[in-house]
Amino acid sequence: MPPDRQNEEDRESDRTAEATRRLALLWAPTEPKTRGRKAGLTRDDVVGAAIAVADEGGLDALSMRRVAAALRVGAMSLYTYVPGRTELIDLMVDRAYSELDLPAPGTPWRPALATYAREHWNLYLRHPWILQTNMWRAPLAPHVLDTQEAGLRILVDEGTTERQVVEIIGVVDNFVQGLARGAIAENRDRENTGLDRDAYWMSMNSFWEDWFDVERYPTMTRVWEAGAFDEPDGPFEPSLERLLDSIELTIEKARKSRTP
Repeated sequence: MPPDRQNEEDRESDRTAEATRRLALLWAPTEPKTRGRKAGLTRDDVVGAAIAVADEGGLDALSMRRVAAALRVGAMSLYTYVPGRTELIDLMVDRAYSELDLPAPGTPWRPALATYAREHWNLYLRHPWILQTNMWRAPLAPHVLDTQEAGLRILVDEGTTERQVVEIIGVVDNFVQGLARGAIAENRDRENTGLDRDAYWMSMNSFWEDWFDVERYPTMTRVWEAGAFDEPDGPFEPSLERLLDSIELTIEKARKSRTP
């Protein structure tokens, strides 16, 4: 069999009804027909209500029944607009990513990358449920790909190799997601206990007198006495600056290696 024909058949065999349905809903959506009567809802209404449910209770709280209750309709009527929960989450993620104010083409790489990181940080704090999804299997949705395109564009002409560009954006993404998960957990504990972080550590003050051993932990003691554990401005901005400094060194090294 000719190679091109074989490749074409392999591609066709990779198609599944589920994938085709999910992708069509993201890239070529059409409002469902309602048998001659005016629709009381739109798909956007369903997605908006689902985001509100997830914002309040996370993905564990998300069900077609909960979304239907928020819209004051029967649960079965939602299947007219969205085939199921998986497709609904795809649409929710895409809608959330549409909120990002991405850096414009031509913006110098450092402020552009800082904007990219801050926009994601704020997005995750607004919609913590995004981080409950598998970020390595993000939906192939228009706004998700727009975001990836914008991130890669920031660095692709700065002297690094294309592989380095992918690696750097991956480091930035993991950095923001990790800090956001910590901040979200802190917010949740504060709501559940009524104690902010300072109040919590104040409640544990007896540990330092009763249990902490400076001889066992000399480095920790030295760092603490230098005030290095203090975070007056929060962890995000100082850490972002250090990360950007490291990326700048990588870019400079890559540029020098390409200089004849």
